[in-house]
Amino acid sequence: MATIYFSSPLMAHNKKVEAVAGKRSTLLGVAKENEIKIPFECQDGECGSCLVKVVHLDGERIKGMMLTDKEKNVLKSIGKLPKSEEERAQVKDLPPTFRLACQTIVTDEDLLVEFTGEPGGA
Repeated sequence: MATIYFSSPLMAHNKKVEAVAGKRSTLLGVAKENEIKIPFECQDGECGSCLVKVVHLDGERIKGMMLTDKEKNVLKSIGKLPKSEEERAQVKDLPPTFRLACQTIVTDEDLLVEFTGEPGGA
């Protein structure tokens, strides 16, 4: 079980959601199920409109999550994947700060997911 807090300037307050890690849901899927309006277009990791900032709330217990080539390319093209985070993701499978909500699978860790409400803004 994961607790995910969604935060956006467009929301009156953060929304706390319990998510089942074994369902293999994406952050975008969980948001949609709970009527949280993260902007999206393609839902396939190609456009970058569902960009979010992810803060891991379990301290050093960060789950490894490999970036797909598609997500890595989009994050690099919009300037949200610094070289240091790209290397950390490649070597240690540790996720970068910015992710695409449509590509990020929910694991059993607690997260804060921040988004601006504007496509591609986080």
